[in-house]
Amino acid sequence: MIVKRRSELEVMAEAAVINREALEVVERAVTPGVTTRELNALAEDAILSRGGKPAFKGYNGFPATICASPNEVVVHGFPDDRPLAEGDIISIDIGTFYRGYAADMARTYPVGNVSVDAERLLDVTQRSLTAGIERAQAGGRLGDVSAAIQDVVEAAGYWVVREFVGHGIGRDFHEGPEVPNFGRAGTGPVLRPGLVLAIEPMVAQRRARVVIADDGWTASTENGCLAAHFEHTVAITEDGPWVLTASGSGTNVMPTARGGVHGA
Repeated sequence: MIVKRRSELEVMAEAAVINREALEVVERAVTPGVTTRELNALAEDAILSRGGKPAFKGYNGFPATICASPNEVVVHGFPDDRPLAEGDIISIDIGTFYRGYAADMARTYPVGNVSVDAERLLDVTQRSLTAGIERAQAGGRLGDVSAAIQDVVEAAGYWVVREFVGHGIGRDFHEGPEVPNFGRAGTGPVLRPGLVLAIEPMVAQRRARVVIADDGWTASTENGCLAAHFEHTVAITEDGPWVLTASGSGTNVMPTARGGVHGA
């Protein structure tokens, strides 16, 4: 685990602002008929125009600025020319480097009007992320975060994807520790102030194995059920979790009092 100084956290917060604003540009364009290739171009322009660098593009050969994962695709979907259709859901994962530090964020969006089942999946996945963030307290254990996510997901009757996990983040896009979305409270490493985590529950409608496409990246549920993905970059502080990628979490915003979740 790489612990950051306050000055480093403030740079990461700047990277997070760029990353969040780029995702907001994409969000406004998510409508039936738009292609994920068009969304990718919007994201790249938004990051570059703000002085950032896309973190995904070129990473281990990944070809794009965003991961665009529709419907049964869990993560790592390639942007392409297929128009999104009414009733789809689309997960957008986006990462940015700025002044040598990274930020990471993901949300799943409805495309037009979606089914009640799809709306519930998005709501549960987002609530599980909030529950995990609330347990990201200095002096706690990593398993507290994992267990909180799992409890929300399984109480709703959904399945926590096991094949992919969150991660530490900083100068490297992927740092230790891994952050599973399942586990036992009171176990794992102690959460120290200055640690920054990309907490990212990935949730399927029902128990599902994940399979990887021939492109080596696109990960989908084998049984075709819908999947959702929500993520924030979160700094552990003495005063509680600082959600760097949340709205209002700029460099001049201090964490809330212990037990609160800033900007969630």
